[in-house]
Amino acid sequence: MSTSMFENKTDLARLLVKPLYFGLVVNIIIPMGLLLVCFYINNNNYVENRVDAFSNILFYIFAIMALAEAGFALWWRTKLYDRPMIRRQETFEGDFVQALVARSKPVFILIASISIYGYIYFFLTGRFTEAVLFVVFSFLVFQVVRPRYGMVQKLIARQEQLVKQGKFLTD
Repeated sequence: MSTSMFENKTDLARLLVKPLYFGLVVNIIIPMGLLLVCFYINNNNYVENRVDAFSNILFYIFAIMALAEAGFALWWRTKLYDRPMIRRQETFEGDFVQALVARSKPVFILIASISIYGYIYFFLTGRFTEAVLFVVFSFLVFQVVRPRYGMVQKLIARQEQLVKQGKFLTD
């Protein structure tokens, strides 16, 4: 299988559009919209601290959970992308794009769930700044995990190697 189609950055950009747009919506637009709601509530209403002295401990618990999820997302992405993505050699490009999108979505959703800790923390404690930290951390993890040109080129080479070995995606 020739990789000439994949060597052109325009084609790589086309391959990356679907997963990146999904990630943009799930990891940036929706969390920022929800953060805007929290900001509005913070400025116009008083949010009572419902957990009192437990606030700081709760923050650290959520922070540890967020770090664990970030590590899991990195590991999971690697495992998902390492498996065969191609059904048949003749449909390499279509299979690759479809599998890239399908395998990126759950990882992106997992990363977006990190921001949920911030919203929960805000509604439990009334602390907006800490809520922002979780949303920003979620965004940073997305920036690390999202597919890039170099990663996709290596992923394509890996998939071509698997195809040459006769290893195809089976449902």
